[in-house]
Amino acid sequence: MKSTWLAVLGALILIGSLAMAQDPPAEPAESSAPASAAPSKSVPVSTTNAVANNQAGPTYVIGPDDTLHIAVWKEADLTATVPVRPDGKISLPLLNDVQAAGLTPEQLASSLTEKLKKYIADPRVTVVVAAINSKRIYMVGEVARTGALSMLPNMTVLQALSSAGLNQFAKTKGIYILRSENGKQEKLPVNYRKLVKGQHMEQNYLLQPGDTIVVP
Repeated sequence: MKSTWLAVLGALILIGSLAMAQDPPAEPAESSAPASAAPSKSVPVSTTNAVANNQAGPTYVIGPDDTLHIAVWKEADLTATVPVRPDGKISLPLLNDVQAAGLTPEQLASSLTEKLKKYIADPRVTVVVAAINSKRIYMVGEVARTGALSMLPNMTVLQALSSAGLNQFAKTKGIYILRSENGKQEKLPVNYRKLVKGQHMEQNYLLQPGDTIVVP
């Protein structure tokens, strides 16, 4: 009897060993932590040069009260931002008073280049209009901003009205421009309601220095 139990026990041990040998080893559990994301490429932020973005084009004629940035290559002491005086002149090191009003930025740069040749070799001058103050229009009546307004190149009456802002009492059908032509004053009608609808666009006048926009 004892020998029988021993035989049975041996058989059970043998079967268990064979079962364990057939089971494949357990694979390690995958990490539940998410894979680290690839570093994102940084997008360079574009910088804006305030001087470079002025709206005075190459044909712009400099006037009194404008602000000019005069840059002389490799001559930091001669580089400056200067106002145009009421007499139309600017003051610069070495050159003292120089006429600026009535010239385009390119013409003034050429003039300064010629004058500086007396003092430095191969001067390279750049003139940029940093602020346009000589060209003004005037807003009166039912607008948020009355008084003088700097006139940008190719500025239209619709742009000026947008800049000044109409108040709730404005009679938008009765707006007009007062303009002096050859010593006579003209009255140019402006129907704001039509303009904003894209109608009567011939009334979206190009403004001229000294124009007065009246909003009743």
